[in-house]
Amino acid sequence: MPSPTHMTRLKNRTVLKLSGADRVRFLQGLVTADIAALEPGDATWSACLTPQGRWQADFFVVSDPDDTCLLLDCATEQVENLKTTLQRFRLRSDVQLDITALPVHVAWGNPPPDSVLENAISFRDPRLEEAGWRLIDAAPDTLITATEQGYNLHRLVLGLPDGVQDCEVGRTLAAEANLDLLGGVSWKKGCYMGQEVTARMHYRTLVKRRLMPVAATSPLPAPGTPVLCDGVEVGTLRSSQDHVGLALLKTDAANNQLTCAAHPLVVRLPAWLEAALKPQTPSDSNPTEKS
Repeated sequence: MPSPTHMTRLKNRTVLKLSGADRVRFLQGLVTADIAALEPGDATWSACLTPQGRWQADFFVVSDPDDTCLLLDCATEQVENLKTTLQRFRLRSDVQLDITALPVHVAWGNPPPDSVLENAISFRDPRLEEAGWRLIDAAPDTLITATEQGYNLHRLVLGLPDGVQDCEVGRTLAAEANLDLLGGVSWKKGCYMGQEVTARMHYRTLVKRRLMPVAATSPLPAPGTPVLCDGVEVGTLRSSQDHVGLALLKTDAANNQLTCAAHPLVVRLPAWLEAALKPQTPSDSNPTEKS
C-alpha cells in the first residue's frame, strides 16, 4: 500500500521577502548557497554565517515563480535578527526586506495533490528527496493531516537539522550542521561572509564534530545533555522527540558505545553522512577547485 500524504503547518516558521532589482546580487554576497543559480521557482537551503564561519541562521530560499522576489523560509524566532543582519549590508542596493504573514506548510510521504501544489509556492526540500515538500502560502488548514510533532519525528529520523534547535548562534560551524553535505554550501560561487573558514575546513578535512541522528530505548533527555563514551564526554544532545534525536558528536565517536543520561545511545548514520565520516587522505579532496 503506498504511503499516504502527510501535511502540516509549521507555526514556528516565517517568510522574509526580498524584493528590488538588486535582491539576487545582494543575497549572493552574504549567504552560503548559490542564489544566482536559482531559476524562477527553484529553491535552495542556505545559511548566514559570522565572518568567523559560525552559524547565525539557516533558511530555505525560493525564487518566486513570477521572478519578482526571493522568499526566505526561516525560523520565526530568528526572522527579526536575520532582517536586521541583512539590512546592515544593504547600503545603496535596491533591496527591500519585509516580514510577511505567509504560512509555511510541509508535506511528506506521497506527493500532495496537484491542486494543493498549484495553489502555493511549492518546492521539494532541497536537502533530501525523502524529506518531502515545502509550501508557502498554501491553501487553508483543512488540508492538515498530520501534526508538527509528526514532521519533527520525520526530519529527525532522516538526520535533518532544525537550525534553532540544533545549532548555537556564533558557535556552530557550517560543516558541523552538515550544510556542506546537504547542499547548503556552494564551493564554486564567489565570496560570502564566513567563506574563508568554511572552505578551509572543507579542503583540509578539518571537521571534528558533526550533527548525527541518534536513538535510545528510552525517551531522550533535554538538549545540552552530555553524550559519553567510557565516561568521557564526546558530544551533546541537541533536539529530540521520543526515542530519536540529533547529537553533536566527535566524528570518530559514531561507532563507539555511547550513553546519554546513563542510557545507551546508538548512532544511526544515513548513507549521505556515513560516507563523509570515512577516513580521508589528501587525495580525497580537490584543493585546486575554486571555492
